[in-house]
Amino acid sequence: MVVPKVAATGDWVVVGLDNGGTANNATVLDRTGTFLVDGLVEVPSRVLEGPEIAVESLADAFDNILAVTKVDRSRVVAVGLDTPGPASANGVISSKGATNFSQPAWWGFDFRGALEARLDLPVVYNNDGNAAALYAHHVHFGAEAHTKSSVSAIVGTGLGGGVVEQGKVVRGAAGMAGELGHVHIPMHGLLEEGQPLPSCGCGFLGDVESVSSLTGIVRNLLPYWLTRHPDHPLHGVESLKAAAKQVRSFAEQGDELALRIFEQQAMGLGRLFTISANFTDPDCYFVGGGVVEAAPHFRDWFLERVRHHTLLREEQVAVSAFALVPDRDMAGARGAAIAAAETVAFALS
Repeated sequence: MVVPKVAATGDWVVVGLDNGGTANNATVLDRTGTFLVDGLVEVPSRVLEGPEIAVESLADAFDNILAVTKVDRSRVVAVGLDTPGPASANGVISSKGATNFSQPAWWGFDFRGALEARLDLPVVYNNDGNAAALYAHHVHFGAEAHTKSSVSAIVGTGLGGGVVEQGKVVRGAAGMAGELGHVHIPMHGLLEEGQPLPSCGCGFLGDVESVSSLTGIVRNLLPYWLTRHPDHPLHGVESLKAAAKQVRSFAEQGDELALRIFEQQAMGLGRLFTISANFTDPDCYFVGGGVVEAAPHFRDWFLERVRHHTLLREEQVAVSAFALVPDRDMAGARGAAIAAAETVAFALS
């Protein structure tokens, strides 16, 4: 990675770029820790058009955010990038591909290095789950972030996540630490009698993502619960995927089928956090994803159910917290920017 050159200016900024399946979101963070935009600033990501065009789209997002914030490019000393995984710690997309990077041209592609060469600036990489986890950690703990630890579970199409220890993302030897969706959890007591063992798109049976994700609802939970509620309105929806996207709105209205699905999802996250409690013993457990934008009464109910299903010792209950990942849509870009700013701060120290 190019080393940040910060000695020449005391008025530096970093840019955070969040690469998604349809859009790139960008932000700017100054040296005081202030974000210069308070909302989404997006351009199309164009990842389905291949690596070269996708890198150009990120360059467009970079130029656009500087124009929006009226920041001169000479002030930018580093860029934070996050993408969906799996990818190495240095931003090389998995050799087996990934959901967002399914074309062979992406397999083994050095995304971070290509963007660094295109922008001629140092680029600091995290996967999107790690970036969101880092942002949640820093917002929650503030000045104490570098003395605290946390585990985040980000519920979306799949289940992303991140582990933060003393303010730093735990990446692992291959960069794939924090892939919490593929942690196996006990299914006894979670599944109803006769409910099939849930399968994950990765090929595993009984991992967290097979229950606690939108894909888990489509593949496993909704098909089963519809058999238990033959008169439910969701039977009339044209596809399971479309029906699954409506489950949350039904749950917000107190629908029995929907609440049973989210109770199982909360139990899945609670069992994941129970494993975390006995492995890393974090200061805080974060839940993120679509539930953050749910109606407040349902959001609070869901977080409480996750807490209920997380089995902690008395000593852990006394010192740990449960919280939601804030600013769901902006968390990735902001976490990426924080990671870049920390690299700059290290270079200055």
